[in-house]
Amino acid sequence: MKVLVVDDDVVSRMVLMHLIDGCGKFEIAEAEDGADAWEQLEAGLRPAICFCDLRMPRLSGMELLQRVKSHPELSGLPFVLVSSATDKETVQQATLAGAAGYIVKPFQSDQVRVHLSAFLDQAAQGYQHRAEEPADTQLRLGISADRLLVYLAGFQNQITAAGNELQALLARGEQQEARARIDRLHAGCVTLGLTGAAAVLHDSQLHNDSVQAALSDVIRAVIQQSSLVRQAA
Repeated sequence: MKVLVVDDDVVSRMVLMHLIDGCGKFEIAEAEDGADAWEQLEAGLRPAICFCDLRMPRLSGMELLQRVKSHPELSGLPFVLVSSATDKETVQQATLAGAAGYIVKPFQSDQVRVHLSAFLDQAAQGYQHRAEEPADTQLRLGISADRLLVYLAGFQNQITAAGNELQALLARGEQQEARARIDRLHAGCVTLGLTGAAAVLHDSQLHNDSVQAALSDVIRAVIQQSSLVRQAA
């Protein structure tokens, strides 16, 4: 599986490549900015997934994403934007532009791993996607496909942030607060029709390994559901 990493910051690029390499046997291609990446893609590079920094000179991550999605041979490429920005407007813009995911710096290995595993054979990863049909979710909530994608992207960021927060709560022995936080995330899964993820959260034990594994499954479910929404659009 070939992975393209695009970042004008050498240190960030190397860290991300190291995390990807630690997730399995991947062939990693790198680009120093969006323009370099586009040149490689035009020359025939066909990665299975792309991790791309948002803010870069010459050609930004958003601009590269737009070019990729308008290219007949590249439009299906899963494109994960990477940034230190967490504002809702940026996340919404990335989602509507067709981003498959959004990772916030500083990198966490679990964030990277879940994006890679989501695009591998799910059966080999021991993951089975169980969720409401996206059209049924849209009808139930009275929203469009674009709005559902925005909700899913926001929930993914919420889950990502919850990982460190829950780890800290459990380390301090604040079990009741940790359970309350998990229950709120469970409610989000139910609202968005992520039935399998909701069950995983409900059944998770209050120790860090179980909680982090559950959160990874939720993120995987969000990514897969977002992909299904785009396919149906």
